[in-house]
Amino acid sequence: MDHTLSCILWLLFTWLFVMALSSFYKRRKAGSEQQPPGPTPYPVIGNLLELGDKPHKSLAKLAKIHGPIMTLKFGQVTTVVVSSASMAKAILQNHDSSFCNRMVPDAACSYNHQEIGMVWLPVSTPWKNLRKICNLHIFSSHKLDANEDIRRKKIKHLLAYVEENCRVGQAIVIGQAVFNTSLNVLSNTIFSVDLVDPTAQEFKDIVWGIMTELGKPNLSDNFPLLKKLDLQGIRRRMTIHYSKIFEVFDRLIDQRLDQRQEHGYNTSTESSDLLDTLLNISQDKSVEIDGNDIKHLLLDLFVAGADTTSSTLEWAMAELLHSPEALSKARLELEQTIGRGKPLEESDITRLPYLQAVLKETFRLHPVAPLFLPRKASTDVEIAGFTVQKGSKVLVNAWAIGRDESTWDNPLIFMPERFLGSDLDVKGRNFELIPFGAGRRICPGLPLAIRMLHIMLGSLINSFDWKLEDEKMDMEEKFGITLQKAQPLRAVPMAI
Repeated sequence: MDHTLSCILWLLFTWLFVMALSSFYKRRKAGSEQQPPGPTPYPVIGNLLELGDKPHKSLAKLAKIHGPIMTLKFGQVTTVVVSSASMAKAILQNHDSSFCNRMVPDAACSYNHQEIGMVWLPVSTPWKNLRKICNLHIFSSHKLDANEDIRRKKIKHLLAYVEENCRVGQAIVIGQAVFNTSLNVLSNTIFSVDLVDPTAQEFKDIVWGIMTELGKPNLSDNFPLLKKLDLQGIRRRMTIHYSKIFEVFDRLIDQRLDQRQEHGYNTSTESSDLLDTLLNISQDKSVEIDGNDIKHLLLDLFVAGADTTSSTLEWAMAELLHSPEALSKARLELEQTIGRGKPLEESDITRLPYLQAVLKETFRLHPVAPLFLPRKASTDVEIAGFTVQKGSKVLVNAWAIGRDESTWDNPLIFMPERFLGSDLDVKGRNFELIPFGAGRRICPGLPLAIRMLHIMLGSLINSFDWKLEDEKMDMEEKFGITLQKAQPLRAVPMAI
């Protein structure tokens, strides 16, 4: 058995070596001097060893040597990394049509070998249909205003949970509390039910599991020959996660379909939740979607919505607790504008410029995704005198852009004041600050995320004083699809 395995591995290595040599000579023949510069790749593995456990930091260091647009080889995959605002603009705006499709990771194709919903679909009619639904029926100002009461109630539940811990002097895991709140906001908006409570952890665990697996480096993405082997077991575990979450969706959808058959059930009122809206669209054919599209869209909303919100708010709280002066300024603004301890409304956000600056500074230092989901070049494109070849994977290092010394003064310092009086926003127009992306694939959930983050952060610091459970707070990062704190933030709420 050992001899057979050794033979297989030897044949595999030989094949990979031959493919690497073939790729090398093809690049030379095509004129490799036209490609962006980069570190010399090793045979077979390319530059994989240079990534380390924090690729966003490693790539930022390499960019200081090789420039804001550089070429690396990850296994068999040619990868172009951009690390400046001007290069990001070239990819995401000037040549958006050539880079609008994403390189789909093997983990995302695990469930029935299908690409997962809007996040990974190429720009096409199905993708446009799903974006249209998001823009009109989920994230439009009209729909968000109509669902404001759901968010208001869930914020009250969050504050009640904090109050319970405040009375007994117990620390709160900030990220987990916000994650639960975000999931329940989404589940009530979509299904009109809570899917997460202190005694029901399964749904939360499934979502966490999907995000964890998607964030892991996967050999199958760098060596396509290995996809069928699933050496790391990522596809197997993802299939289990997808099956579980789709079981939940199927049960809720079937229950709703039964309810819709009952006499007097009204699906046309403004109070209808998103599931009714999607079922109406599916039945009246106003947009071409089916049950499978609906489930994948719901998956996108839950996976992308909850984790990004919770990680950003956790970083914001960590930075404020690490910067007492900034926290005092934020509290003073809330006290003078809202009143200490009084509930915030979403309409108050525009009157709180320092709170807005705190979140912009958090986005700069801790972008939602340190490396944007990979794009794929659909054709040869010339950028800054170099050629990005067709089929290349393209990564935008948002973490490096936010810490670019040529753009930001004292880029490593948390300083919300840099945004006061500035017209920089996070809506994809200013490429110095693009935590939600830009171009046609900008995150459709941006309008909801902005409301949720401001109202939750403002409510937590306006309703309670806070102290760290451990004064030696660890600010290290843990790399993944989203940028997590390596050690979860634990803080003790205190009465004001």
